[in-house]
Amino acid sequence: MKATIIEAINDALHEEMASDDRTVVFGEDVAESGGVFRATEGLLEEFGGDRVLDTPLSEIAIVGGAIGLAAHGYRPVAEIQFSGFLPPAFDQLVTNASRLRWRTRGEITAPMTVRTPYGAGVRALEHHSESLEASYGHLPGLKVAIPSTPADAKGMLTSAIRDPDPVLFMEPKHVYRSFREEIPEGEHTTPLGEAAVRQTGADVTVIAWGAMMHNTQEALADLPDVDAELIDLRSISPLDRETVVKSVKKTGRCVIVHEAAKSGGFAGELIATINDEALAYLEAPVRRVTGFDTPVPLLSMEDYYIPHPPRIEEAIVETVEY
Repeated sequence: MKATIIEAINDALHEEMASDDRTVVFGEDVAESGGVFRATEGLLEEFGGDRVLDTPLSEIAIVGGAIGLAAHGYRPVAEIQFSGFLPPAFDQLVTNASRLRWRTRGEITAPMTVRTPYGAGVRALEHHSESLEASYGHLPGLKVAIPSTPADAKGMLTSAIRDPDPVLFMEPKHVYRSFREEIPEGEHTTPLGEAAVRQTGADVTVIAWGAMMHNTQEALADLPDVDAELIDLRSISPLDRETVVKSVKKTGRCVIVHEAAKSGGFAGELIATINDEALAYLEAPVRRVTGFDTPVPLLSMEDYYIPHPPRIEEAIVETVEY
């Protein structure tokens, strides 16, 4: 069937709750209203109030409760309404969720998923549009997954719920309903930690994830003379270094696109990986096309902050012609 990203997420939740009664869903407004983006619509009616719960406005309690449930055998899926609201629960992720397996020498694990919409582009208010994936990808023991297509949204969320360790599942809300594609019906999994090569090429490697995949695809469509290899990273942690390095060794050039601020963004880790393993193959410096080192501006000014296709095109052309 054809679905949007938000419909694919809803489908994955229905499938997993039906197949495993240990799976519970909770967060702010996820039950009665079906979530602010309707990702959890219909779950309360199908699975009841014991497994689908509205919570108080306390992110630290939501994530902390998920850790406790996970440690006692459940498969909690906690929703943080916007990723900009997640920092209050950062301590729970750092201090407890990410190191529970380590601390107990494997006796206790935290098989939990924290879902959260992230990124700009929907004209939201302050703290609604951040892209802080690099901060969470820095935590050993926490997986960070970011789908860009409906099929991956379903498959990766299913894998996240079934994973034996905590997963932060960051959903690019800017493209929640932008397009539809065929998604598998019934059970469908996509491995975490594996990048996808969306198109092959020989001139330059272009790496993106989340909503920026679509801006990058649009940019490449305007550059028919550039034979680009496009990698959808899909997971920040674990990072598929092998796919990145193999591609850069083939093309000798690389452009990385993300909407997070430039300084300390995840592009820096990718560049370090390339320098470690493919420096001798480079024919041009690796370029970054990113957001700016400011908070995400409000409303229409978001359009200037987000890497839009002309900025991406310019970086690709300059890298190819270097």
